[in-house]
Amino acid sequence: MNFIKHLISLFKELFQFAVKNKTWWIVPLVVVFLGIGLLIVVGETSAPFIYTLF
Repeated sequence: MNFIKHLISLFKELFQFAVKNKTWWIVPLVVVFLGIGLLIVVGETSAPFIYTLF
């Protein structure tokens, strides 16, 4: 539970940074990295799934 609070805090801080410095390109970059990370986690649990992506 503590991990989730810290993760939410991290995303909130990243969004505030993007708003303050007007670096909106960071937001889609983080979303893409999270998607890739999610695919890696899902791919570890079931090996055949990752082969259908490539």
